[in-house]
Amino acid sequence: MVKFGVGQSVKRVEDERLVTGGGKYADDFRLPGQAYMVIVRSPYAHAKITSIDVEDAKAAPGVIDVITGQELLDAGLGEVSNAAIAMIKQRDGSPGFKTTRHILATDRVRHAGNAIVAVIAETEMQARDAAELVMIDFDELPVIVDTEKAADPSSPVIWEENGSNVAYDWGKGDEAAADEALSKAHHVTKLKLINNRVVVNAMEPRATLAAYDKESDRYTLHVPSQGVHGMRDRIANDTLKIAPEKLRVITEDVGGGFGMKTFVYPEYPLALYAAKKLGRPVKWTADRAESFLSDTQGRDHVTEAQIALDEEGHILGIKIDTIANLGAYQSQFGAFIPTMAPRDMQAGVYKVPAIYNRVRAVLTNTVPVDAYRGAGRPEASYLIERLMDKAGHETGLGPAEIRRRNFIPTEEMPYDKKPSLPIDSGDFNRNLTDVLAKADYEAFEKRRAEKAKEGKLLGMGLAYYVERTAAGMSEFAQLMVDVEANVVHAYTGSQTNGQGHETVWMQYISSRLGLDAEQIVVHSGDSDVLPGGAGTGGSKAVYMSTGALGVASDTLIEKGKQIAANELEASLADIEYRGADGEPVFAVVGTDKRIDLFEVARKAESQTDSEALEAAGEYKEAGNSYPNGAHVCEVEIDRDTGAFHITRYIAVDDFGHVINPMIVDGQVHGGIVQGLGQAMGERTVYDTDSGQLLTGSFQDYWMPRADDLPFFETSYNEIPSKNNQLGVKGAGEAGTVGAPSVFINAVLDALRPLGVETVDMPVTPYALWQAIHGKGEKAA
Repeated sequence: MVKFGVGQSVKRVEDERLVTGGGKYADDFRLPGQAYMVIVRSPYAHAKITSIDVEDAKAAPGVIDVITGQELLDAGLGEVSNAAIAMIKQRDGSPGFKTTRHILATDRVRHAGNAIVAVIAETEMQARDAAELVMIDFDELPVIVDTEKAADPSSPVIWEENGSNVAYDWGKGDEAAADEALSKAHHVTKLKLINNRVVVNAMEPRATLAAYDKESDRYTLHVPSQGVHGMRDRIANDTLKIAPEKLRVITEDVGGGFGMKTFVYPEYPLALYAAKKLGRPVKWTADRAESFLSDTQGRDHVTEAQIALDEEGHILGIKIDTIANLGAYQSQFGAFIPTMAPRDMQAGVYKVPAIYNRVRAVLTNTVPVDAYRGAGRPEASYLIERLMDKAGHETGLGPAEIRRRNFIPTEEMPYDKKPSLPIDSGDFNRNLTDVLAKADYEAFEKRRAEKAKEGKLLGMGLAYYVERTAAGMSEFAQLMVDVEANVVHAYTGSQTNGQGHETVWMQYISSRLGLDAEQIVVHSGDSDVLPGGAGTGGSKAVYMSTGALGVASDTLIEKGKQIAANELEASLADIEYRGADGEPVFAVVGTDKRIDLFEVARKAESQTDSEALEAAGEYKEAGNSYPNGAHVCEVEIDRDTGAFHITRYIAVDDFGHVINPMIVDGQVHGGIVQGLGQAMGERTVYDTDSGQLLTGSFQDYWMPRADDLPFFETSYNEIPSKNNQLGVKGAGEAGTVGAPSVFINAVLDALRPLGVETVDMPVTPYALWQAIHGKGEKAA
């Protein structure tokens, strides 16, 4: 095993660079002569724009230009991409309503923070000062921010041409079969859930630096993204109306993405337009207040659901009715997230004969909603795991037994009986048994009784999540042997946002080529280098990128064998490459004749038309992977104050073959924290009268901290996926999928002796105090 072999808990090689200030984020880029852009945003959530006066701003010191939406329309620029709505058909077969989102608003604003004017100046402070001089007159209009009320025909309509706030009424499944199951059921469990809206709050705010080269007629955009090729294509095709090859997108280090940095935002094409117009680079960096008002937000569903059970507690059917808030405009994938992204995920890891899922997506005077870590799958998992827990208590089977009775058995995998998920591999019963043993499940009631003597309520929650990772797209990679530096450069179409790609790709390349860490340099984030890239999202990078790197490695080795055969005076069939044994050498089988990889590369120029030994790889994966796991959470609540803390959190996960256990631990820990953050306190609140964001800073928006959380106890049962060559299952979002339901189930288990049947996220001490002392009345 070489130093960077697959399966080792290798420390992240990128960390020293990042923690010592060596990272290069979008705001770190500087170009000669760059100007600074500031956006004037709407103070109103819903209003008509009656006039815009920019003359005073244009005359302010240092101001270079002031740009309005009308100028952009006159210049022929398109709208900001919301391509996913085209994928959605309503229940009657008609298309959904498509919103129009101009780069800058011209006649109406639909959420507080809507961009209206861009001011560009020599310095950022000059641009900010001039922005204060832009005079805009508004006629305020009625607002609607509440998700459930937005579907009411009597509520104010924010897109009058649609006639209502319902952008589409979508359905999937067999409604008649689900209704029949409910009518014939021995027991029906019903539940109404709120999946609260969250602000993404990546550590690094969004930023961009745009440039235009007149001689080549090409644009360059530095931006924190989750994939440069997708960003390039959407900006070029949808907004700038140029050929994609006319735009180069560069992303280096990214301080967290979580889905939010996948999308095109108005500031990006706006900066590119300004750079071309002014003939100099233009830079924009969001402050935290702007991030709250302009970054896409996540979740925000209200759901009513029913699950039908037979006499033995087996699932007969599930029926779901969700109202999903899209915000004021449909973001890039916004229409996809509550519908196609989690399709059939509501079945979980269970045999489900019938399911019907209805989603009404509503438009409100709030920031647009799009993918947030998990992108529809956490919402689906929260639903089914809350239903299963409640059904277990109502039937007397208990949370563990009702799950066991309905698990898809290992011996029936790969499973292919719709509408259940086509899960290829797993052992759900084993994971559940293991997590209950680690949690000392049998002794819990004794612990509960002991805590009761201290005036404490103790609850244990159980949840079994499953995640479906993305597939069905192509990933690209390239390997180049650098004989000057004696390293191999690796380029991939995925984009690290902090997941540790640099380390994992090094491990994989090391296992294929036999190189040490110092001999491998990983690159990403330049749309000029590769023909395409799948980007990062959907927990797919590990098998997509290693797949492409594997193809490139095989091609590189085959090229090297031909050169080695010439140099070693042997037939091609007698040449072997010993990278798998930790030696980066080509050798003649059965002899000591050998030549190393870098020497072969030096010979390449003389033997081939290529200037370097290099190889490209393209990989397409059609099959999804299904990471899954059993989580247990134990929560202690003070009866007098409602104050709570998590005493234990145990996870037994199946991520298939684990390449780097330490990095997977980090991904699971981070995912759990984000899931618990939503469940424990994160809550996006808009004023119902004005539409103003009331939780628009960290002073008002709660975020989880280290002392709010216990040490997470994680372990893995590695059951290889059958759907990719490495047998891996993506781990990047799994913790976020499992955490909300297991925490809420634990809280309800603690409160159930008091007659409390339901609580909504987020659970705060005040909400718990109200629930305890209101004897189950819903907390505000």
